[in-house]
Amino acid sequence: QVQLVESGGGLVQAGGSLRLSCAASGTGSRFSFSAMGWYRQAPGKERELVASITRAGIVTYADFVKGRFTISRGNTVNTVHLQMNSLKPEDTAVYYCDALSVVGPQYWGRGTQVTVSS
Repeated sequence: QVQLVESGGGLVQAGGSLRLSCAASGTGSRFSFSAMGWYRQAPGKERELVASITRAGIVTYADFVKGRFTISRGNTVNTVHLQMNSLKPEDTAVYYCDALSVVGPQYWGRGTQVTVSS
């Protein structure tokens, strides 16, 4: 059974930094997702894409994080990180990791809370 587990969330002051990590398990050592990424959902709002990275290393960022967040793949297969700098109170949300393959469902982690105080 495939599982995505996020870590690294927490409480930080505006202007601070956090680094989120996501690791997949249950995929087997030879399988690699075609893309992994991060979404976020703030209270009362829809879930939105933050950043994604393909197996080939192509990255996509939402306009609201460009220049502040960096997505990268980990040294271990099917891991992904999100370095978040210059955090703003409006970045407060639950951050979810997702993973896609060419065939098969989209997988989601349970989420990690990021709270940015002003």
